[in-house]
Amino acid sequence: MNAPPRKRRVVLLGSTGSIGCSTLKVARELPGEIEIIALAASANIEKLAAQARETGVRHVAIYDATQESALRALLPAEVKIHLGAEGLLELATLAEADIVLIAIVGTAGLHPALAAIEAGKDLAIASKEILVMAGEIITAAADKRGVKLLPVDSEHNAIFQCLDGHRGGEAEVSRLVLTASGGPFRTLPSDQIPHVTLAQALKHPTWEMGPKITIDSATLFNKGLEMIEARWLFGIGMERIDVVVHPQSIIHSMVEFTDGSVLAQLSRTDMCFPIQYALTWPQRFQGGLRPLDFQSLAKLEFEAPRSADFPALDLARRAGTCGGTLPAVFNAANEVAVDAFRAEKLPFPGIWQCVTAAMDAHQIQPSTDLETVVAADRWARETASSYIADRV
Repeated sequence: MNAPPRKRRVVLLGSTGSIGCSTLKVARELPGEIEIIALAASANIEKLAAQARETGVRHVAIYDATQESALRALLPAEVKIHLGAEGLLELATLAEADIVLIAIVGTAGLHPALAAIEAGKDLAIASKEILVMAGEIITAAADKRGVKLLPVDSEHNAIFQCLDGHRGGEAEVSRLVLTASGGPFRTLPSDQIPHVTLAQALKHPTWEMGPKITIDSATLFNKGLEMIEARWLFGIGMERIDVVVHPQSIIHSMVEFTDGSVLAQLSRTDMCFPIQYALTWPQRFQGGLRPLDFQSLAKLEFEAPRSADFPALDLARRAGTCGGTLPAVFNAANEVAVDAFRAEKLPFPGIWQCVTAAMDAHQIQPSTDLETVVAADRWARETASSYIADRV
């Protein structure tokens, strides 16, 4: 008789953000299957300390090392504090960990992701930068070490579920179809797009998210980043990755096979669904998640994205097809442009105009190591900042 599988021991990097909090909620609902053994945050020591006390972890990391003394005062004496970038690496390679979930925004998650893979840990990926900037490096390392890359984004998790158990391999996949809500400006007339305000861009019709990702949803840059992620996660060329607008956000993505069949994954708009599947794969458990009530679904709509008005998808396809360091430039320039829009230094269309200028000016290099990727990221930020400064 087979022994029952033991609970998965999870290191959670980025515990105080929305994904981190949802992960802790999932773990709370499934105490027999998931054990959080370490937590890391950027600077929110009060929230981190409360999470540490709730979960009983023995390891926490704080990226802002100046907060060590204040954090120490909030924690039991037996909890070890790890500091800065080195602290993230220490948590990512804990011997007792089975899986590392990375929900760190920005480039800070790159080195911990690679370190976790090299230590033989499965990697649950919630940070877009990891695969957008360094997809070739990360997937090659995972293949070499034989570890699993488990997507946490709802769209990639949906595709992962649709492909799970499919024995035909990549050759039988015709295309991957990522669904997009369309954001708050799905039906906005073209002549009004230049006048979009920050307050309007922050009103997402479906999801409750942070300001950066909400604006990315409004510009469709979020979906462009997901296209590049999908290219690496599933080994599919950019020419076979499409986007369809689905305002209800009930179908999270689809896989079309060569025989014309399509598999889709449906669930409520709750990030706990993909997080739970990533952490419990290949099993499924009944947690605190409610299933769909099909009788309450009035309709499911689909439409083509407005590429002429929102060119982020075309820019993403270009970045993903050219490869090398261009995706890192695409990502970094967008981050700088979004910050400028939030600071009212750029108009709404200025976001993609800034990204286009940085991509046009970039000399693409092979992304053979993280240092090259980080250098491209730094160059893009400087170039995008200069572009913005010239227009203020």
